[in-house]
Amino acid sequence: MAIKSTADKVATIQKGYTLEGPTIELGAAIVDGEVHKDAPVRLPLAMMNRHGLVAGATGTGKTVTLHMMAEQLSAAGVPVFLADIKGDLSGLATAATGSEKLMDRTAGIGQPWTGKTFPVEFLALGGDGNGIPVRATVTSFGPILLSRVMELNDTQESSLQLVFHFADKNNLELIDLKDLRAVIQFLTSAEGKDELQDLGGLSKSTAGVILRELITLEAQGMEKFFGEPEFDTAELMRTAPDGRGVITCLELPTLQTKPMLFSTFLMWLLADLFDDLPEAGDLDKPKLVFFLDEAHLLFNGASKAFLDAITTTVRLIRSKGVGIFFVTQTPKDVPAEVLGQLANRVQHALRAYTPEDAKALKATVSTFPMSDYDLEETLTSAGIGEAVITVMNEKGAPTPVALTRLRAPESVMGPSADALISSTVAGSALLPKYGTAVDNVSAYEKISGKAAADTGAAAPAPAAGTSDVDAEARRIEEEILGRPSSRPAAAPGRQKPSQESRQEPRQPQRQPADDGGMAGDLAGALGGALGGGLKSMARSLGTQLGRELLRGVFGTAPKRRR
Repeated sequence: MAIKSTADKVATIQKGYTLEGPTIELGAAIVDGEVHKDAPVRLPLAMMNRHGLVAGATGTGKTVTLHMMAEQLSAAGVPVFLADIKGDLSGLATAATGSEKLMDRTAGIGQPWTGKTFPVEFLALGGDGNGIPVRATVTSFGPILLSRVMELNDTQESSLQLVFHFADKNNLELIDLKDLRAVIQFLTSAEGKDELQDLGGLSKSTAGVILRELITLEAQGMEKFFGEPEFDTAELMRTAPDGRGVITCLELPTLQTKPMLFSTFLMWLLADLFDDLPEAGDLDKPKLVFFLDEAHLLFNGASKAFLDAITTTVRLIRSKGVGIFFVTQTPKDVPAEVLGQLANRVQHALRAYTPEDAKALKATVSTFPMSDYDLEETLTSAGIGEAVITVMNEKGAPTPVALTRLRAPESVMGPSADALISSTVAGSALLPKYGTAVDNVSAYEKISGKAAADTGAAAPAPAAGTSDVDAEARRIEEEILGRPSSRPAAAPGRQKPSQESRQEPRQPQRQPADDGGMAGDLAGALGGALGGGLKSMARSLGTQLGRELLRGVFGTAPKRRR
């Protein structure tokens, strides 16, 4: 095969990245060791909902890359969601100051550079940080995602699905963790355990495991992530008055102590968007681009049901106008079923210090189209702020592989001042809506009799066995925390859910769907995601009830806020 000249290689890249519509400018191609600013590398805005992968070893510039992409998406009127793990992305709210080194770099790739600020909204899970608190109700979070957080096995997950079904049918709102605990305590009591006999029952040992995990979550301070007011994911899709897309930064300052919760919470946001958004078809630009950083946390130890649900979401959400970019170290961190859906690749440098690293390098090279580069050498020698790129062009074909020197962000590459973040949060239109937690009447109050007591009615006598469970809850908490429990010594009396409360389910029933076509395929995927226990129960209860139980891709449910 004839060896191409540098000019021919540059011409190939120029032709491959000559695009007609609006684009995200990524940088300039590097060919035979030289930067060619006349060979820009770009990504079609209309293809951003074909999803993507930003990968590379630690310290190679992945965060700066998504920072730069977020700026341009915002300027194009596209809202962006970012998980701000290190706090660096808050700098989007502060204009950068040019330096001689920076100006030399931008001039070398043909980038006209000026410092700019961008419209940023700061969020924090449960108020664990400086942003607007983001909460979810337990019922909308659903049994599959909650099982993931609690690290339950398949049998325990199926049992938790039964608990959720019972609560749905009996108008017992699962708002926070104490609601779920109250329902489990009732079902394992002498009075309540017969309620699940028709559904196969719930063993006391399995209920005990679930209760212990719930108490562990509470002891670790995770109860504040569940409650009301629940965050409406439509807030992620706003634009500023000047037409720029709002960049939502979700602060994750304690990620290392709660990685499972944070990664699963991000998936809840996507699942909620999936359930809410209508089909949009091909758009000139996406409605939202979602950057999912530290993506490996999402997949580590995931069950097949969870992976199936992720694959379904990624495959189908693009037709609703949402693009997802997974950010991680190597493509091997992402399951093949998901990786195959990621058409846009930005691969920063990899290291090959160990045999495992070398294996990951070869696997990464195999995911790229044929090119004029020796990718094994290129990927191990690329500098900070350089990446190997191939994306989907406007015709749906991959662009030529190009080693690229990436554009520099125009806002600060680092955290904004604390005072700026605080003032931005204080002036946010979301603060009055989500700033203060509320505790409305829900399952805990209904079962404990607090609702009746508040109206002057006599509280019913405690159900047999609930005091024993409460005592066990206090014992477990003391064991976990190493100090006396803060729980009351005796729980309020509990009553059996009234017949009136069981007459109508709180959640609206889904409309029946045709068995064939895309709806049938989706129902099959959802059934696989929900697991064997719930599918068996659905079969025993009949088709209509089975459809009602298929809450969403991850078992998520419609929200009280609607």
